[in-house]
Amino acid sequence: MSTTTTEAVRVERPTSRVETFLGRHAAMIPTFAAVIILIVLLAGAEAFLRGDFITARNLSALLLDNAYLLILAVGMTFVILTAGIDLSVGSVMAFTGILGAQLLVSGQPVWVAVPAMLAGGAAIGLLIGVLVQYFNVQPFIASLAGLFLARGLAFVVSLSSIRVEEPAVLWLQQTRFRLGDWYLTPTGIIALLTVAVAAFVLHLTRFGRTVYAIGGNEQSARLMGLDVARTKVAAYVISGFCGGLAGLALTAYSGAGYPRNGIGTELDAIAAVVIGGTLLTGGRGYVLGSLIGVLVFGTIKTIISFMGAEQSWMQIIVGALLLLFIVVQRVIVSRSERRR
Repeated sequence: MSTTTTEAVRVERPTSRVETFLGRHAAMIPTFAAVIILIVLLAGAEAFLRGDFITARNLSALLLDNAYLLILAVGMTFVILTAGIDLSVGSVMAFTGILGAQLLVSGQPVWVAVPAMLAGGAAIGLLIGVLVQYFNVQPFIASLAGLFLARGLAFVVSLSSIRVEEPAVLWLQQTRFRLGDWYLTPTGIIALLTVAVAAFVLHLTRFGRTVYAIGGNEQSARLMGLDVARTKVAAYVISGFCGGLAGLALTAYSGAGYPRNGIGTELDAIAAVVIGGTLLTGGRGYVLGSLIGVLVFGTIKTIISFMGAEQSWMQIIVGALLLLFIVVQRVIVSRSERRR
């Protein structure tokens, strides 16, 4: 009798305001954590480096140096939200960059070279999406095939670096729109516009809602009558397109196309998306969180550069953050499953 009463009391215990808040905003907790980590990193660097870190020049350079990574992270967000993965984006960036450089050197106008870069990236994304959706190939394997394909195509175009002297391309990186000591480059504007468009699509369109539905439960999305096949393929096309756009940004940044560019960058993009709060299991996350993840990534890289430490510390710190965020994500998923 007492046991039954105790159980009844436990069931009827009112939920606290904190528990209610966490339950309603569980998906935002990893993104909030990323914001806190970014603030701590900036404050710690400012204190440790005695006021030489948080300056308009350094903060402006964060977007300047990581514009291509932010563009890749936006495309990766779409794919991971569908519970997929895209390992090809670094190679796609290299392929489209060297392709654009080769076209420009051979005398093609910029209005031909740039669309060719974007179309090349989208085509590889389409191939991966078709393999995943219509041939039931695991995203890891399909995108790995895309990685080798894009890298091979990059070496077919050229085995060495190709210098770009097209003024319209170099203008994207060399131009500075200044407001006092702050500045913004066209590549940074392109990256921010990519984030803005992606946020609009994901949160205010039917396509975006379908992306989240697929990641949450693909079978349920089918039963709801949503166009799962087209949406999944489109997510990989978007990722490939972003790879081509990142190739343009990186080519403008470095002033050259190089077939070995972007080796390992796909892992950086995945890390930024995960640190930004997007769950690897899909269905939860925000493209603005990916922006925060890229800023965290770039801040760590800048701090290590300021300290003159070895770059191996970059991998160590990012690896530790990934482990932390994966654990946080698992806790959130487990709590959600228990509530169901």
